[in-house]
Amino acid sequence: MTPVPRWILTLSCTDRPGIVGAVGTFLAESGCNIVESAQFGDVDTGRFFMRVVFEPVRPDVEASAVEAAFAPVAKRFAMDREFHDARAKTRVLILVSKHDHCLNDLLYRARIGALPMEVVAIVSNHRDTEPLAASHGLPFHHLPVTAASRPQQEAKLRAIVEATRTDLVVLARYMQVLSDGLARRLAGRAINIHHGLLPSFKGARPYHQAYDRGVKLIGATAHYVTGDLDEGPIIDQEVARVEYDMRADDLVALGRDVECLALARAVKFHLERRVFLNGAKTVVFR
Repeated sequence: MTPVPRWILTLSCTDRPGIVGAVGTFLAESGCNIVESAQFGDVDTGRFFMRVVFEPVRPDVEASAVEAAFAPVAKRFAMDREFHDARAKTRVLILVSKHDHCLNDLLYRARIGALPMEVVAIVSNHRDTEPLAASHGLPFHHLPVTAASRPQQEAKLRAIVEATRTDLVVLARYMQVLSDGLARRLAGRAINIHHGLLPSFKGARPYHQAYDRGVKLIGATAHYVTGDLDEGPIIDQEVARVEYDMRADDLVALGRDVECLALARAVKFHLERRVFLNGAKTVVFR
C-alpha cells in the first residue's frame, strides 16, 4: 500500500484576526485534511507562528500546486512561509572534536529512524572519531585547525557544506568557535550543544568546577549558532540533579547524558520543522 503524502506548512507574520481561519479554509478547499496544527501569538513581539501538518484527500492533489495556490493568502497576511515534504530526510553534516558521546547518540538515533535525517559526512579537527564514522559507512573529513589556519580550514568546511548539499550543520561537541562570517552563512541551520553551567563555570573542566562549588543541578543547552559565542537562540535544555555522594567523574558522566538528550531533542525539533526564530528567542511546538 502506497503511503499517503504528508506535508508541513510553517508560517510567521504579524498577528491579526483571521489567520487560522484563512489557512484552514484554504487547505480544505484545496482538497487537503489537517492532521496536526499548532499556533502561537506572541504578545510581546506581535508575531504569529503556525505549523500545520496536512494530507491530500484526493489523489490528484499535488504539493507544488497547493504551494502555488497559497500565494494570495500569504500575500494578504504578509507571511513568511515554507512548505516541506514531511517524509523527506534532512541532509545533516556533523562536526565533532574528541568527545564522541553526542555524535554516537545522533548516529544511533538516525540509524533506527528516531531522527529523520541523512548524515552526509562527519568533519573533525581530530582523528579520534574516524573509526566511528567508518563503522557507519560515513565519509570522514579531518580538518585540523590553528589560529593561523582558521580561514583556510573554514573555507574547506564551507566547500564540504556546499558539495554535500547540507541542510543542517550540527556541532556535536565541536570545540572550535565558528567565525562570524561562517556563523552568518549558516544562520538558522547550525545547532550547537554546550553545558548549561555558563556563565558561572566557563573555561576548562566545567563539571569539575561545578563539583568544587557543590552545585545541585547541572544542565546542557542546545541553541542555534550565532557570532556571539554560546548566546544563540535556545532550542532546548536539559537538567539533572546532583546527589550528595557524587564525585567529579560522576558529574562528567551525568553531563554527557544531558548533553545527548538536549542535542537530540533540538535536532529532532528542527528536522520536524517545529522551531521558529522569534528575535533572540525561539518558539518550539513540541
